[in-house]
Amino acid sequence: MKKKIQSKFTYTLVLLLGLASSAFAGETGNYVNGVEGIKAATLPGPGFYYKMYNTYYTADSVTDKDGKDISAANLDLTVFANVHRFIWGTGVKVLGADLIVDMLVPLVYTDISMNTPGGKVEEDSFGVGDICFEPAALAWHGAAYDVAAGIGFFAPTGEYDKTDPSSAGKDMWAMMLTLGGTLYFDTEKTWTASILARYETHTEKSDLEIKPGDEIHFEWGVGKTVMKIIDLGVSGYCTWQITDDSGDGVTYDKSVHDRVFAVGPEIDVFIPQIMAAVSLRAQKEFGAVDRAEGYVSTLALTKIF
Repeated sequence: MKKKIQSKFTYTLVLLLGLASSAFAGETGNYVNGVEGIKAATLPGPGFYYKMYNTYYTADSVTDKDGKDISAANLDLTVFANVHRFIWGTGVKVLGADLIVDMLVPLVYTDISMNTPGGKVEEDSFGVGDICFEPAALAWHGAAYDVAAGIGFFAPTGEYDKTDPSSAGKDMWAMMLTLGGTLYFDTEKTWTASILARYETHTEKSDLEIKPGDEIHFEWGVGKTVMKIIDLGVSGYCTWQITDDSGDGVTYDKSVHDRVFAVGPEIDVFIPQIMAAVSLRAQKEFGAVDRAEGYVSTLALTKIF
């Protein structure tokens, strides 16, 4: 098993901001898939919004460069993350779009056990992860569509220890560009399809002297609104590493690029009496290469002020 495999699986899903770190070599990015689904590219209008994501991820499989399960690894990975997102719809118009500013603060618990050529790894930790700032997001709203675009940054605020694969931080800065759209297929806007793309690039990790390769992510959802307040549908994600890792710390085969896909059911409910919303999705990963493959469930709560 390559040294790269031993570490990259720890980054599969440590919620929303890429919150786990690696004790070995090989890297993936900050953004974690699966936190957006139905109407993923529909952003709110003017006002203040608070959103809390609660994500649970578990995996007992890690794959090699050919996508084959490495059974000897005996992986047991559990992650629970509680992420707080603060969204401000400024009321300012830019190019006909609403200007939005937001910030995400993650709290993460990671428990990992795995066999490696150097011995068994068993670690667990809890802490604040890397905070994400999005200083500019634009939201266009048309009669049959919504469009979203934005730029965000991940700051290395989480504690990082290169010898601890359960570390909350990643020891690097990252920039993320976002673009997506939601289409409405009837005049009442009850049938929807949405896709949200993110492009992520990183600085070099100072402790390991490794610059992770760029990644592209897609989150999507297809849904139907019933009773005007309930969205039912299917959502999923896919992600690919599209450039090589680089830096003096790269001692593994950098031409091996990771990927993973996921799909599952989703339900979203709006509660007008308290101006709040609840969403629940459960997704199964498949087609993983050079990373963990497991299950993710996300419960998100949104409050409109």
